[in-house]
Amino acid sequence: MKQVPLVVVGTSAGGMNVLQHLCAQLPADFPACVLIVQHLAPTRRSELADILGRSCVLPVMPATHGASILPGVVYVATEDHHVLVEPGWVSQSHGAPENRSRPAINVLFRSAAQHYGPMTIGVILTGMLDDGAAGLAEIKRLGGVTIVQDPAEAQFNAMPLNALEASPVDYVARLDEMGLLLGALVQGMKQRSAEQK
Repeated sequence: MKQVPLVVVGTSAGGMNVLQHLCAQLPADFPACVLIVQHLAPTRRSELADILGRSCVLPVMPATHGASILPGVVYVATEDHHVLVEPGWVSQSHGAPENRSRPAINVLFRSAAQHYGPMTIGVILTGMLDDGAAGLAEIKRLGGVTIVQDPAEAQFNAMPLNALEASPVDYVARLDEMGLLLGALVQGMKQRSAEQK
């Protein structure tokens, strides 16, 4: 299961439309698992999975504890729970908020880096403050690939700018470019994994 490439995405303010646009670019045969954290109000049920499911050909579902990490599936963090990854499965935690958020992007990114290392792609999109910057740096440190939305087009550019300041980033990309970029990166990961077997 650890050979499934993992794409982890973090966003906050302005993220709804951006996530819809990104998910619409993913093809039906996308060979990675996608996990998404958008900052959410803790007391309001999230409808993000339902909303993204209308624009995505892949199945989009809430990230529930014990769900399997499978290619071609999109998981979305639910309200008031951190989402993490373990080898082959998703876990949830009601741990303390980070960056004033639960779910927090850094929590997901750190766990992805720890368990999936070079099979991880981290993506930071529009948002305020700096959640995700440290987690993206950890993905980079452990051999994964890092992508930041071009701050010039982000509705709220603080998260992209802080991610760029925190560590070297592999790609700064416009939203329209991300689907093709992710597809190429995931195929490269699968090929390298097959060659190493």
